[in-house]
Amino acid sequence: MLLVVDIGNTNVVLGIYDGPVLKAHWRLATDAKTTADEYGILFTNLLTSADLVPAQTSGAIMSCVVPTLTATFETLIEQYFRQRPLIVTSESDTGLTIRYPNPKEIGSDRLVNAAAAYHKYRRDLIIVDFGTATTFCAVTKEAEYLGGVIAPGLGISAEALFARAAKLSKVELTRPKTVIGTDTGSSIQSGLLFGYAGLVDTLVRRIEQELGRSAYVIATGGLSNIIAKETVSIQTIEPLLTLEGLALLYRRATGGSPVSTWV
Repeated sequence: MLLVVDIGNTNVVLGIYDGPVLKAHWRLATDAKTTADEYGILFTNLLTSADLVPAQTSGAIMSCVVPTLTATFETLIEQYFRQRPLIVTSESDTGLTIRYPNPKEIGSDRLVNAAAAYHKYRRDLIIVDFGTATTFCAVTKEAEYLGGVIAPGLGISAEALFARAAKLSKVELTRPKTVIGTDTGSSIQSGLLFGYAGLVDTLVRRIEQELGRSAYVIATGGLSNIIAKETVSIQTIEPLLTLEGLALLYRRATGGSPVSTWV
């Protein structure tokens, strides 16, 4: 049984694999003040609720873009799962050639997504990850990670708008009935949702222009289902791409999947 954990700026996503099968997964709020014991108890309770037992874990891997939490999650995995986790870095074997002057600048989650997407599709790709930031990664059919784009995420863009405009109230990030809003709430929803869809389509088009060819466009991340269907460029949604990538990188690092203890 393999534990996979992706620690992002907004959410922690964890999953349990039994061989190639994702048995369960959860999304939690990221909190740098939460201790290893607090996260450990939460993880244990979540597994128990799914009839899973932490002691049966035979491997663990994690990616983290919040440096202050790396040690916290290492500790909780060692104490509660009795495993020393593999940690994804720019030096991990992703199966990709990194065309970045300083690979250490690339977020580990972006590398994980790129590895998973290329392993699955093996063609020219653009991976759009809707998280705290909205990131775009360009990968060629020759397995070259070229780089990409980082834009403010939809969530933090909305928060900035509400914080700086005294007369604008928070609204739910849902699709309005029309682009032309008939009240303040629907006008904000239109600007956020359709405006962000336009941002995605424009950046994808410009990336393809620089590539000199079209690419297969994949969406992932917590807000992918909200935005992707409003775009014309995104061709598929892979909501669990990061977890799949972590399992893939674990197999590459260990020469195979962990031995299942399930009967």
